Amino acid sequence: MRKITLSQILYFQVLLWSAVGCGIFTTQRLLGSLPLGDFRGVVLTLCGILFIYCYAFLIYRIFLHRRPLQEGYLPEGSREEFTAQVNILFYLLIFNSLIRTHFLPVPLMRLVYLALGAKLGDNTYSAGAILDPPLTFVGANTIIGHDAALFSHAIEGSHFSLNAIHIGDNVTIGATAVIMSDVIIGDGAIVSAGAVVSKGTRIAAGEVWGGIPAKRLKAAPSPENSGATKA
Repeated sequence: MRKITLSQILYFQVLLWSAVGCGIFTTQRLLGSLPLGDFRGVVLTLCGILFIYCYAFLIYRIFLHRRPLQEGYLPEGSREEFTAQVNILFYLLIFNSLIRTHFLPVPLMRLVYLALGAKLGDNTYSAGAILDPPLTFVGANTIIGHDAALFSHAIEGSHFSLNAIHIGDNVTIGATAVIMSDVIIGDGAIVSAGAVVSKGTRIAAGEVWGGIPAKRLKAAPSPENSGATKA
């Protein structure tokens, strides 16, 4: 694992304290003069945390717009690595508490992932953890089961790379499954509970995969069989 440098930490600190400062300022401006009664301190603290997170989302998206994550191998000391390491700091110190603690209900988590840059189709929800939302593309009517994990980064010793995950429509990802970077899953496929889909795997439409590492358990139905079933 590569060391996070002082310059990366300082860059992140500027963004973090910008969010904190804006959140505190907004709380004081909007609520500071209101008669909040005996629970004034509690209300101001909770609202302050909410505003800080809102500004953190905004600042993070501006950061990604100015310095988008680059797919592929990230050379050490490069601009691409710098951006990826700052991105990691955002997740470790700000967003991880939302993604990993199951504090928010699943419908609200969809909004969180969209705010963080994930591409999610209509009626798609995740009860698991999408660890690299900007590099995660999921179609419509797809469910990601409880405690499943999707991550588009690969850290193997000093090797550091980013590759997007693409998941189609009507896909089922079972509970506690792991989907690694550079995986493509076709429409209607099923990944069984507890499976570990290795990086670079290609799962065709309609296939069923499972196991550690995941292997094809059932091929997609042929067009002839599909037609007979429907008839």
